[in-house]
Amino acid sequence: YNPLSQFIVKVTSPVLVPLRRMIPSMGGMDVAALVLAWALKAVELLLVVLISTGAFSPGYAILGAIPGLVGLTINIFLYAIIIQAILSWVNPGTYNPAASLLYSLTAPVLRPVQRFIPPIGGIDLSPMVAILGLIVLKMLILPPLNQLVAALIS
Repeated sequence: YNPLSQFIVKVTSPVLVPLRRMIPSMGGMDVAALVLAWALKAVELLLVVLISTGAFSPGYAILGAIPGLVGLTINIFLYAIIIQAILSWVNPGTYNPAASLLYSLTAPVLRPVQRFIPPIGGIDLSPMVAILGLIVLKMLILPPLNQLVAALIS
């Protein structure tokens, strides 16, 4: 019942509701939302390649959207953790819908780290460890995915 999440649901529902009728969810995942994100990223890549090189490359756009979405997902978690850490310094303890949304978004990443690294002297170091882990994950996953896409396109 967060106002920001309700806003996002209402803004995206005109596109996602018809897609959900055609594409069912699997394993608790909203596959229609993933397909929409993939299609939008593919269109973005297609337009960028078309504008920058003048070449029409739908194969690259379709396959290149996968590493693009993986990188985007990791970036969303990175920025959400950074913003959450800054908010905890500036205005700790007060309720804010945006802060609540950030906490619920970053909890799956921060909770496992917080089990291994408890707060030390009242300072929570888990965001730093999670950020480093996400950066390493990005460095390990994206180059092989980009090389795979380049190999499949060639």
